[in-house]
Amino acid sequence: MNQLRMLLPRKRLNRSLPVTIMLSVFIGAVAAFMGLPLLFIISNAFKPMDEIFLFPPRFFVRNPTLDNFYDLVLIFSNSWVPFSRYIFNTFFIAIIGTAGHVLLASAAAYPLAKIKFRGSAVLFSMVVLSLMFSPHVTAIPNYMTMSWLGLINHYGALIIPAFGYSLGLYLMKQFMEQIPDALLEAAKIDGAGEYRVFWSIVMPTVKPAWLTLIIFSFQQLWTVNATAQKFIYSEQLKTMDYAFSQILAGGISRTGAFAAVTLLMMLVPIIVFIVTQSNVIQTMSTSGMKE
Repeated sequence: MNQLRMLLPRKRLNRSLPVTIMLSVFIGAVAAFMGLPLLFIISNAFKPMDEIFLFPPRFFVRNPTLDNFYDLVLIFSNSWVPFSRYIFNTFFIAIIGTAGHVLLASAAAYPLAKIKFRGSAVLFSMVVLSLMFSPHVTAIPNYMTMSWLGLINHYGALIIPAFGYSLGLYLMKQFMEQIPDALLEAAKIDGAGEYRVFWSIVMPTVKPAWLTLIIFSFQQLWTVNATAQKFIYSEQLKTMDYAFSQILAGGISRTGAFAAVTLLMMLVPIIVFIVTQSNVIQTMSTSGMKE
């Protein structure tokens, strides 16, 4: 059958120049439309107060200023908790939680995808079922578990639950199933053990998957204000998202500073995506391999 397919002429998709131009214009228009919120946030951060409250609002800033950022620095310079402490808390939780989630999800996905054992189908069904639960449903069990572990008002209350996100396990398992078994068997015949196969073959092969998972996990942990307030009560352990949310509570006079905050909170996830996008969108190295 495969030889017959090779002998048959392959159909090539011919697209006329006008159609190509129309598709390019359409895709460009959609991309520009999707980028409008980002442009508005950037423009808003540099607007003076009179332009922020202007009605009808202007999309682009007319008289750009850095006063909003100066006000933000002034607000945190008068805070009894140094702003550097909020920065450290946020990066520590996001980096440790993301790294642990990627490693644990990958290690758990490998046996589910490539090692046949009794009960594997039931375990994976439980993982898929857990994706259907809203975070509000698991909020009370999570709080009781963290309380039993003595992690209330501790970094671990946010980091340890991040290790067990079901989405990461599901994503890694689906990607690992695409790796040909013949490739792993060849490595084992050459003397490689399970750990060597996992670290030297499986993980490099599914690099696009765990880089995508890094983006999802980091973005989720970067903005943990709602979750953090349930588990962390000490001001010394709170994150930037919480500190920034208190700015808007200061009244209408802090609207400009809040616009600057919105831009700053958005920049880091965007930078993470830009750094990893070339690997995320690439095709897996085994996509063309057949058994």
